[in-house]
Amino acid sequence: MPELPDLEVFAANLEKRFKHKTLDKLDVTVSKKLNVSEKELKDALEGHQLQSVLREGKTLQLHFGGGNVLGLHLMLHGEIQLIEKDDEVKFKIIEFHFKGDNSFALTDFQKQATPTLNPELNAIPDALSPDFSITYLKEVLAKKSVPVKQVLMDQKIVRGIGNTYADEILWHAKISPFAVAKAIPEKNVKDLYQAVEEVLRKEIMNLTKAIPDSFNAEVRDFLKIHNPKLTESPTGHEILVEKNGGRKTYYTVEQLDF
Repeated sequence: MPELPDLEVFAANLEKRFKHKTLDKLDVTVSKKLNVSEKELKDALEGHQLQSVLREGKTLQLHFGGGNVLGLHLMLHGEIQLIEKDDEVKFKIIEFHFKGDNSFALTDFQKQATPTLNPELNAIPDALSPDFSITYLKEVLAKKSVPVKQVLMDQKIVRGIGNTYADEILWHAKISPFAVAKAIPEKNVKDLYQAVEEVLRKEIMNLTKAIPDSFNAEVRDFLKIHNPKLTESPTGHEILVEKNGGRKTYYTVEQLDF
């Protein structure tokens, strides 16, 4: 599943390719996830220019003229696929055909990717928003008796961080993913807060250079710890892996526990 850095770059690349282009036709193949009728969706978007593409948490938001926004949640296996002339794109959910033979599609073989017209504003802070403050993080952690990794991944607490970058952030902060959230000392909470900003922004910079035109490539070459190709961390410690259900946690013994 793409996480915050991936989606930030996908949004920028989509905007670069399609900004100011007019949506000529919208084709809906899978309508079960729509929050409005197909007709209402087409009436709201067709004939309008794409003004911007932004990321909100784990969603892409397409802002069109006329004041309407279409949110796209890729879920686990969704992708944005560019449609070149005569391309046969599989597993389409919705297709966007812009004037000038410019098209892309939201695809998902599980049919779970979700388009939402005018999604409600979300009061939960994004991991890179000013609302996600050190004070907010301290208050949240102080109330939680669950592992800190679980807190970072909870989209009802902070939006945008998933399994991969939770591991990267916690390794960077030298905090065990299994540490009980409320037991983390204040000085280490500060390290954690700084790690969120540093890890995510650095990864956005790396991906911007690595995939300047892609809407779907998930590059993991820059990961320090959550990478099955690695056996040691950059500091020379063995990378340990613990599996819980279908999710793997990557960590090392240098990460403190409390």
